[in-house]
Amino acid sequence: MISIKEIKDSVIHLFFPHVCTGCGNDILDKESVLCIRCIDAMPETNFELHPDNPVEKMYWGRLPINSGTAQFYFTKESLMQHLMHQFKYKNNRALGIQLGRLMGDQIQKASRFKVDGLVPLPLFPVKEKRRGYNQATLLCLGMAESMNVPVIDSAVIRPQHTETQTTKGRIERWKNMEGKFVLQDPDLIKNKHLLLVDDIITTGATLEACGAELLKAENVRLSIATLCVAS
Repeated sequence: MISIKEIKDSVIHLFFPHVCTGCGNDILDKESVLCIRCIDAMPETNFELHPDNPVEKMYWGRLPINSGTAQFYFTKESLMQHLMHQFKYKNNRALGIQLGRLMGDQIQKASRFKVDGLVPLPLFPVKEKRRGYNQATLLCLGMAESMNVPVIDSAVIRPQHTETQTTKGRIERWKNMEGKFVLQDPDLIKNKHLLLVDDIITTGATLEACGAELLKAENVRLSIATLCVAS
């Protein structure tokens, strides 16, 4: 016999379908916004398991980091580009948090990432207000659930607006970021191993500038993690 709850759930699903953000499939867990097929299709790098991976090499001679990783490869016209667009520009906050959980699940398997706190890369306040949220903070919230570490989002701020980095080369990107981050509360992070988090890494200039500011605090160790790396 069909229960009243099953009938109610069917009616709700008819008018408010719960479908996968990646492919539109309606066969997925109630607590997930991604189906198993899309999760399996996301191109993992496994960088977290390998020292001297491409993200860590990117910072050789630039920034003294303990460890670095990016969870997935990013290419144009791909599933990852679609998912990034959804959670950055389409207000899909649940997706951002779930992607963060996936990051945290993998990162905590690597002993190199035993950190004391997660630091989302700050957005310029006007930009964050216009978007409604910081996408790096959403990732951190999901990661915190998996890794059981706090999110520290007030130690460093980004008081100045920066021009878009999209069309700039590495040197131009670094110059564009000079002085754009300010360490606001060094006591909050002193003697801690921090994991600086962002959505994507290309040349690494933005994370480098923010990381250099965090390292001004007493006895801070720094690692870096992003959702994607441009390939």
